[in-house]
Amino acid sequence: MLTLGRSKAGARTPRVSRRSFLGGAAAATGAIVIGFRLDLKNPARAAGAPDLSSVKAMPNAFVRIAADDTVTVIIKHLDMGQGNTTGLAAILADELDADWSRVRTEFAPADAALYNNLLMGPVQGTGGSTAIANSWFQLRKAGAAAREMLVAAASFQWKVPVSEIVVVRGVVRHAASQREARFGALAVSAATLPVPQEPRLKDPSQWRLIGTKVARLDSVAKTDGSAIYSLDIRRPGQVTALVAHPPRFGGTVKSVDDKAARAVKGVLDVVTIPSGVAVIAKDTWTARKGRDALVVTWDDGAAEARSSDAILAEYRETAKRPGLVASERGDPEAGIKGAAKVLEAEFSFPYLAHAAMEPLNATIERAADGSYDVFAGCQLQTIEQAVVAAILGVTTDKVRLHTQWAGGSFGRRATPTADYLAEAAHIMKATGGKAPVHLVWTREDDMTGGYYRPTVFHKLRAGLDAKGAITGWQHVVVGKSIMIGSPFEAMIVKNGIDGTTVEGASDTPYALPAYRFEVHNAREGVPVLWWRSVGHTHTAQAMEVFIDELAHAASVDPLAYRLSLLASAPRLSGVLKLAAEKANWDAVKADKGRALGIAAHESFGSYVAMVADVSVETGKIKVNRIVAAVDVGIAVTPDVVRAQVEGAVGFALSAVLRNRVTLTDGVVQERNFDTYEPTRMSEMPVVEVHIMPSQAAPTGIGEPGVPTLAPAISNAIYAATGQRLRSLPLDLASLRGV
Repeated sequence: MLTLGRSKAGARTPRVSRRSFLGGAAAATGAIVIGFRLDLKNPARAAGAPDLSSVKAMPNAFVRIAADDTVTVIIKHLDMGQGNTTGLAAILADELDADWSRVRTEFAPADAALYNNLLMGPVQGTGGSTAIANSWFQLRKAGAAAREMLVAAASFQWKVPVSEIVVVRGVVRHAASQREARFGALAVSAATLPVPQEPRLKDPSQWRLIGTKVARLDSVAKTDGSAIYSLDIRRPGQVTALVAHPPRFGGTVKSVDDKAARAVKGVLDVVTIPSGVAVIAKDTWTARKGRDALVVTWDDGAAEARSSDAILAEYRETAKRPGLVASERGDPEAGIKGAAKVLEAEFSFPYLAHAAMEPLNATIERAADGSYDVFAGCQLQTIEQAVVAAILGVTTDKVRLHTQWAGGSFGRRATPTADYLAEAAHIMKATGGKAPVHLVWTREDDMTGGYYRPTVFHKLRAGLDAKGAITGWQHVVVGKSIMIGSPFEAMIVKNGIDGTTVEGASDTPYALPAYRFEVHNAREGVPVLWWRSVGHTHTAQAMEVFIDELAHAASVDPLAYRLSLLASAPRLSGVLKLAAEKANWDAVKADKGRALGIAAHESFGSYVAMVADVSVETGKIKVNRIVAAVDVGIAVTPDVVRAQVEGAVGFALSAVLRNRVTLTDGVVQERNFDTYEPTRMSEMPVVEVHIMPSQAAPTGIGEPGVPTLAPAISNAIYAATGQRLRSLPLDLASLRGV
């Protein structure tokens, strides 16, 4: 294959400076936490994404052009179904002026020097809806630079001025001499030229792909089954491993009787690793039978043995005490004392599993030279590479990551401890690298394996004056921190406050005259992690439902009430107005148990408003229609934006209506989709997505569609029934007389 630049697939990855330590949940799983110094630049709030326009042009790292004119865009992020491969490729291909029918994608190797997430510092990874936002200028410059190099090569060969050459859909043309060449014919000579560091970027009026309807590049392969997921990997001589994990978080192996397991035909080995007992067999079914035959005695001396209700009860008591102040203004207590009306509310949120369609799995293979190849749906490549290397006792350049398509993640594959990859590495080490090991988690393993959205408790109190204006707002949040104890702690936790616990609340865009937001970092033994939209999963519900309550208490239309508090938030008020207009908010009135509810929220630099059309009859909720308006800056691939909002509705609806992870004496009760039921097709409402026109730099949409759904539905239920359902999942049994 002829290339523009050189492929980095075989490049040596620089060593990562690191220190290793065991602690907290990591010790329970045997994972190694790598203490990176991260420079996290969270996408700015109302101002949009940070300015990354000064990034270097690196076409050699991001594009390859073959002799057959195919253009391969190197994707540094994981695509777990959100469609970022198409969006990222479209950005580069548009500036390159490539023929979209000849554009392909390939996942990048682990190389933080080339492929770091520009919003995370020196770390390659995907999360926080940053894929498009951090790559916008990087890929535009790479495409534009490659285009200029192709034009320069043609200019040299044809002896004509660069200014007279045009590029259209993969063809370089000089009209006066009637010469033309496709990309493949120029790639070799173009690759020898200097890389222009300030290539001319297109004016938006010149875009052919960005902002238009383009065919997703992964659709055909995912439809005909040719797309290779991590679970599909088969290496020569590969064996399969399943692990028996302790039933309680923090439990350890006390003793093992593996005689019956080893007697199962096809079982090859049984080894104890830090996270449990692994059974290695010729295939998944045999490994499962062998695991079922194990007799393991667990030591629960340091395990979490409480039930969910007891943990939540402790949170309620904790909320009565003063917490750490996340943000404050004025004297809210005085404002509430002098109020004409005082409202109070409590919100509770359960643990939630990620429950991706493809359970966790990974394959590790030892090469003859003592290096290792890892095949997985890698989401935090830099951390994963370092964790595997540390366990196997090699430098990071000896661990090659091969990122595969992932069948969902919602945050679960992005563990700071790289827990499941660490587990695979421990099995490889324990078996001496004799054969490639494919670690498989069953659905039950995945559901009970921890790293849930934290359980959280909110306590709110606010005062209104005689005219319905807010006089003071007090807000307490109790929940286990995701970031404390992780490699991200140094950059995100400030003065003991984990920003992801209070995001979307303590930084509210509502113009509150006096407020205090407090937080308590709960201590319990359940491993927690970001879940699609992270803290916004609960703060949006608390904020938007309570604002709705204040609006009704003030006898003001909920839309008008919000807009009166958002004079300084034009983009959020903009999506509110658009969603209300498209839903016909002013004309539709509550009627016989059917009504509209509205909510708006900003997360990850994007703005989303939703209007929910909900019916309540005989204690059952039916969500008929969701009208969403979104502002994501420039919508690179509008169809993907719409699909992500539609998918967010489907993903979040089951958490709104029923899903929770519960513990009884520390043991998780929900083990499969029969007790943790996803949204059914028959439950899906009609979803309309309206995209605000914008010239702002693009932000993300993978997560921002989730937070507004629950409060929009909750507020519609109140409008239809006069009864408030605050906590999630919604307690339908409490709807009296409906």
